[in-house]
Amino acid sequence: MKKYPYLQIYDIADLPAPEDGTNLIGHYAFLYVDFREAAEYAMSHRFVDCIFFGCEFLPGMNRMMRDCLVLPRMGMVFSVFHPDLYNAATLYEGFNPADEASVGRSYDARVYKDYQEAGDYPDDIRVTLARSLHDHSMYDAMVGMLHRYDPHETYGIMGGHGLKRSDPMFAKIARISKTLTEKGYLMLSGGGPGAMEATHVGAWMAGRSESEFQQALDLLVEAGEETTWDWLRSAFEVMERFPQRHFESLAIPTWFYGHEPATPFATHIAKFFMNSVREDMILASAEGGIIFAPGSAGTVQEIFQDASKLHYDKDGNVGQMIFLDRDFYIDQVPVYPFLTDLSHRGRYRNLHLSVTDSVAEVISLVTGFSKRRDEV
Repeated sequence: MKKYPYLQIYDIADLPAPEDGTNLIGHYAFLYVDFREAAEYAMSHRFVDCIFFGCEFLPGMNRMMRDCLVLPRMGMVFSVFHPDLYNAATLYEGFNPADEASVGRSYDARVYKDYQEAGDYPDDIRVTLARSLHDHSMYDAMVGMLHRYDPHETYGIMGGHGLKRSDPMFAKIARISKTLTEKGYLMLSGGGPGAMEATHVGAWMAGRSESEFQQALDLLVEAGEETTWDWLRSAFEVMERFPQRHFESLAIPTWFYGHEPATPFATHIAKFFMNSVREDMILASAEGGIIFAPGSAGTVQEIFQDASKLHYDKDGNVGQMIFLDRDFYIDQVPVYPFLTDLSHRGRYRNLHLSVTDSVAEVISLVTGFSKRRDEV
């Protein structure tokens, strides 16, 4: 019998062959497979230690399923067992940039409306179970994507969701992300507007000329962001004008903050219901380190969450913390000198701290840190 992990099957065209000399199909996970379209196969094999997510079955097929876990579709607005990460096309299915009213008809908006009606922490066990299963599928798909990258070359950018597209810091973040993406790093963020959007604008424009990069920024600024429609419409316009087919980025948003739309510039979107799970995933996934742009309470909270995670890391092979904007992080919100002092006094361990105003220095800090790790 096969060992872990379960091999995942999404289509009847990929139905597995039985164990040698038997009719046993063991240790597979079937997602949304309609076995009614493969009746002979379904009724001539015995399934052992398999998982069935949202599948359709033939009458009497349960006799062929021993020690199997069967999870129904559950009748939710959202796809409970989502086999892949979202992207702009799937998350915003139903959105038409030419029709402002279509914002509310998108898949993302429909799920958020359903989320609001049920509540952040509903009493309905069917809803909470469905959300948990969805978030697990997001986690599973995200892990699969991250396995394609060196974990030490995965960097997050955190900062304020209120950062305007016209703010010079927006362009600075986008330029950092563009350059690092071109150097092979995977950039990720919380997937919303502001500093998060800037991260994915930069990654989306990776491989493009300086002139094209500036054109994209100018289009976004000109379009404005007074409404969700303006924000989304202009993003899709830039994406259509400058297609991206090579470079990737990962956004990790949440319906807990569903009033903040998820950036379509991210090529891969892991959207979660549970914000606590989502925040932990951002920190855990950015193993290379995190670049902290200016932000408010949420960003400060994330700084100390990251510092705590690094402090308790058992092997010491941890990422770095880069603070972007010396005045902000030394004088206005002095977390850099505070953490530096605590680190020197041994109150925090495993902290690799830097503060800078320079795009070039951020790039140097990231690439230099990777080089030192390779030499160890």
